[in-house]
Amino acid sequence: MNSMVQDEMAKPGIQQDVKLAWQSCAYCSMDAFKSSSEFVKHLRERHCTREGGSFVCRYGNNGVCASLPLDGVSDRDYESHVNRYHVNQVMKNPEQWSVFSAAQNLPAVLNDPNRSKQTTFFTRTWGDSFVDRTGSVSTSNRLPDITYDHFQIYLTKIGKRYKRHMRFEKHLTSQLAVPHYQNGSDLVGDYGLQDIPQIFMKAQLELSNPATFALVFPGVVDGPGGGNQSGRLLQEKLSHYLDIVEVQIARQVAQKSSAFFHAMTSQDTIMAQMREASDNVRQLRNKLKHIDEKQVRDALMVAKLARTKTHYHTVLEKLRLMATVHQTQPMIQLLLGTQDYVAALDLIGTTQEIVAQELVGVHCFRHLPSQLTEMERLVDKMLTTDFEKYSTADLNRPLTNDEKVLDEDKLVCIISGLLRKKNFTFVDTYKEEAIVAIKAIVKQLVIEVIASGDDEVCLTGAGEEAQSLSLSDWIKLLETATVTLLKLLQRVKAVHDVMLQIADASAGKVEVTALMDSEAFLSSQDHRIVQLRLTELLNAVCNYCHERCANLVSNESLERSTATAEDISRLSGIVADFIRGCEAICGSQSVALRAAVTNQGTRFANKFHAERKSKLALLLDSERWKQADVPGEFQRIIEHIGKGDFCWSRSSEETKSPASAVLLVDGVPYALVGAALLLVQIVSEYCRCAQQLPLISSQLSRSVVDLLRMFNSRCCQLVLGAGALHVAGLKTITSANLALVSRALQLVLWLLPHVRNHFQQLEANGATVVSYESVEKDFVSHIKEIENKVLSIVCSLVVNQLSSWDARPPVPSQPFRNISRHFVKLHEAIAPILPEQQVHSVYRVVHRSFKDKLREQIIKYNIVNNGGPQHGVVTSELTFYLETLRTLRAMPAAELLDETLNDIWSK
Repeated sequence: MNSMVQDEMAKPGIQQDVKLAWQSCAYCSMDAFKSSSEFVKHLRERHCTREGGSFVCRYGNNGVCASLPLDGVSDRDYESHVNRYHVNQVMKNPEQWSVFSAAQNLPAVLNDPNRSKQTTFFTRTWGDSFVDRTGSVSTSNRLPDITYDHFQIYLTKIGKRYKRHMRFEKHLTSQLAVPHYQNGSDLVGDYGLQDIPQIFMKAQLELSNPATFALVFPGVVDGPGGGNQSGRLLQEKLSHYLDIVEVQIARQVAQKSSAFFHAMTSQDTIMAQMREASDNVRQLRNKLKHIDEKQVRDALMVAKLARTKTHYHTVLEKLRLMATVHQTQPMIQLLLGTQDYVAALDLIGTTQEIVAQELVGVHCFRHLPSQLTEMERLVDKMLTTDFEKYSTADLNRPLTNDEKVLDEDKLVCIISGLLRKKNFTFVDTYKEEAIVAIKAIVKQLVIEVIASGDDEVCLTGAGEEAQSLSLSDWIKLLETATVTLLKLLQRVKAVHDVMLQIADASAGKVEVTALMDSEAFLSSQDHRIVQLRLTELLNAVCNYCHERCANLVSNESLERSTATAEDISRLSGIVADFIRGCEAICGSQSVALRAAVTNQGTRFANKFHAERKSKLALLLDSERWKQADVPGEFQRIIEHIGKGDFCWSRSSEETKSPASAVLLVDGVPYALVGAALLLVQIVSEYCRCAQQLPLISSQLSRSVVDLLRMFNSRCCQLVLGAGALHVAGLKTITSANLALVSRALQLVLWLLPHVRNHFQQLEANGATVVSYESVEKDFVSHIKEIENKVLSIVCSLVVNQLSSWDARPPVPSQPFRNISRHFVKLHEAIAPILPEQQVHSVYRVVHRSFKDKLREQIIKYNIVNNGGPQHGVVTSELTFYLETLRTLRAMPAAELLDETLNDIWSK
């Protein structure tokens, strides 16, 4: 078979082609690569894994590269490996499959072709199913079809030899089974171990057992006549069994004699080796004894002397250490005299540690630990007292614009000592002293303000005047207090910075300063605690300053005074400056003072709104709802509002400008009542005040919404609801009154977007947009109701007149004359007030109502468009009607043509 395969591979048709290895991948089905760099990139992405910082090549069978270690190499070595073994190699075309390409060896396939190649070695059981089974093996077209006839010649040839071999083997076995002694006598014949009963082969043969005894000695227990004869037979049989066993033993010994003699020979060799090993051990012991006597003992003596010398040095160092500790107390006194508290505390701590660890049991120092503890307590008390004195002196000295730390060297020493003792209460102590200083400053300022007046006043416990200060005095007091307290806060901030710097240096966060030369001793946790307390110090002091100033801006302080917008603006500016200063110092804002100022602004806004709302309500109640002249001042207001300017300055020329009959808004005339003009003025005042006081702009915006809603609802009550008949004493509500109200509401609709934009620019959010949209919807709805009211009045008159109309002469009839008269009166009432488009809209609805009612009458009287007498009467009436509308110009000319009335004849 091997020759057949070799001949098959030697055929010229299976010659192998040669190409470069980087042109294609042997394990991926993809196109050829254009360059070696693309092939290297493909190997990195598809056939390489990265484990930690090492690269493992997987370009090979089963994902294993045979030329690279499995533990991986560096990036540079991986590049070299790829270029050497995979890129620059000559790759042959894959060989065609043959029997030599099989993964399973040929004997295994012939023994069990159903067993495939083992997939994994770690199987659960070890047995018949150790490897996976596959389906039936398909017949290979490369192998010839082998039948039984191919083995016939081999079986015939080997069969003869096998038979002859079996005869020889049987003969040899029979000879070995029958041993002969030298005298030629056959002792046991053809007997073997199988002839011996199995009971004698058991490991335990108990003759005391009756059953066993009966099997071993059968017939012995029979009658006395045959006992001797059976006993002799049993003895001969047992002797025969013994001979068989002895023969088997002799045969076994004869077969194993060579192994026995070999074992004896090996025993002699082992004994000789043991004697040689004993001699070697004896010589080795003699050599070790010689080395111990000549070399080791002297070296051990040298080591012993060196250890003794070390002990002497240790004792000497202990004595020197004791001498140093003995000088501890004088050195501590010296350090405290120079205010070097940290060094003194370090010395105390170091001495206590030495006494507790290295000088344990020294009798002369038995009282030293308690003495050092008392000294430590004394230093702690000294530090606390000195810091309290320093805080009082620092916070009560005169304030200046350039605040510097008082006696910084002393402060550094004290704070360093307190931090070394982990006594962090000094921050709270300084905070309390700062609060006391703030109280004293505020009280002194109040006293100075009161002393400048002539009135007798009483002071509260906090130092604020209870009742009598004027508004200007309060604002002056607040301004002075904020400036003074900012100076004090800057002083506190300077001390805070020094404390924080010392804490950072003590924790090793920054470099040690020239004022502090000790090593870092503050832990990170303690440093965070000190840092938080210092931050709390600044926040607490700033918040207390805000609270004291908020008390100055209390409700009682402005209760009896009439604050103007300028006063509130000045107050807001003072508070804003103070808040910015505090924020620059402590980094956070306080709400106490801002809330107090906001409260004052709210009170001012409420009062401002209440006054103007009451004023507008009184004006509406007394309004006669007649057209009023427009002063030039109001014309200027509208012009500035149109430009988005609510804070213009009034000139003398504007106040002296003549009045006009209408108000021009973006070139459109508005005929208005006096209440509408006053509303515009009031709304502009709200906008001007909101721009001047952004603090209350949101509240003023809501007040404007409330004012506009009140104006809208009150106008509806007085005009549509006929409330003006009782309040203002009007005899009736005319179409002119309704038109004036509608025009006033239209002016408010024009004003709303400007007001809304103004407040949106002042506020941070658009919370009021929804409110303005709601107001706008209310005004539009009200205007629509007024227009419907006018239409209902006119339409009812038209319907009433047409109800009594009949198509009879004379022409024009009285109903049509009355209708024309009503149209003229309506036009005279609304045309000078409403815009032309709105007038057209009103008449368009009335005209539609007229045609609907006229159509009903024509149908009622069965009048047909046939040129008859009744048709002529209707045509004459309509001509008179259209002529009236054309004369009034109530609608566009295109809508008043004769053809527009043809639809009255349609059914």
